[in-house]
Amino acid sequence: MFRPLRRWPIPSITSVVATFVAASAVLLAACDDREAAPPAAGSSGTATPVAKSVTLRLGYFPNVTHAQPQVAVARGTFAEELGANVRLETKTFNAGPAAIEALFAGAIDATYIGPNPAITGYVQSQGKDLRIVAGATSAGALLVVRGDSGITKPSDFANKKIATPQLGNTQDVALRAWLQKNGLKDKEHGGNVQVIPTANADALSLISRGQLDGAWVPEPWATRIVQEAKGRVFLDECDLWPNGDFVTTHLIVRTKFMEEHPDVVARLLRAHVKTTLWINDHPDEARGLVNESIKKISGAALPDAIISAAWRNQKITYDPIASSLRKSADDAFALGYLGEKKPDLANIYALDPLNNVLKELNLKPVQQ
Repeated sequence: MFRPLRRWPIPSITSVVATFVAASAVLLAACDDREAAPPAAGSSGTATPVAKSVTLRLGYFPNVTHAQPQVAVARGTFAEELGANVRLETKTFNAGPAAIEALFAGAIDATYIGPNPAITGYVQSQGKDLRIVAGATSAGALLVVRGDSGITKPSDFANKKIATPQLGNTQDVALRAWLQKNGLKDKEHGGNVQVIPTANADALSLISRGQLDGAWVPEPWATRIVQEAKGRVFLDECDLWPNGDFVTTHLIVRTKFMEEHPDVVARLLRAHVKTTLWINDHPDEARGLVNESIKKISGAALPDAIISAAWRNQKITYDPIASSLRKSADDAFALGYLGEKKPDLANIYALDPLNNVLKELNLKPVQQ
């Protein structure tokens, strides 16, 4: 069972995930699917074929910060790059901890996921079960407040109720760390700010009804709160990071799968990089494909005004932005999420396969 390590009492990850699954009906839905899209044009076709039949089970979330897998499925890029001997099965998840549990159980081999669940999973497995192999999305997380909340400066958050998507998730850690930096604390740490882990769909509804004062959430939920609940952006998390870059989503692989099938991982990364480049060259078309994917999985597409605004708040990249992950890990440890001993993340990255692909494509390597 996957649970965050902690110093102070918190609800179990299992109960948090159960609540999250029940509440997130708009964007976050779980399903199983196999890629059956026609091959995309533009593959080099020079890679040596995979010698024997392999199944690659890939996870992702149906939201705008997981653009690459949705676009690659829609365009057939995975099918093209993986080749005839690799069967791709995709699985979508409602939350990071659920994806990590599936990875630990051997139910998936790789997944797109946020940084903090990956950190916690790495620590929980004593550094054995997963590796980060590429970045996917930077930015796209904001602190938004109710329009009539009266919040205009950090000190105004005292005695307010602020939502985060899930206890211990990336935005939850970011909010609690930001509060401490600004002389405030959440109630669990002796302060007077009530941080309430709340499914994103519920946060939107509760802010609309005046029952929450704000939320630190990823896109498209920040934009939805602004446009649908008359909210206001108080802080774009980009403003807290050098050059505005911080990891929101990256790609992780089960260590055993990577050791047994390095050729498949290399092909997966080639598809990932080529899709990243295509998205940045065709943002409007890519945004449309992501919205179609969201509709297919969750049953409802996003209005054009919302997905367009949300899309502008994020950057699609294959760079894992490793420095920001280490800062997030430091914040999570300081808050008590990662146990009594500061974790050693020296081996959490395995970027040689990505850099080999980048070299093949005449692109600059990324740094660990």
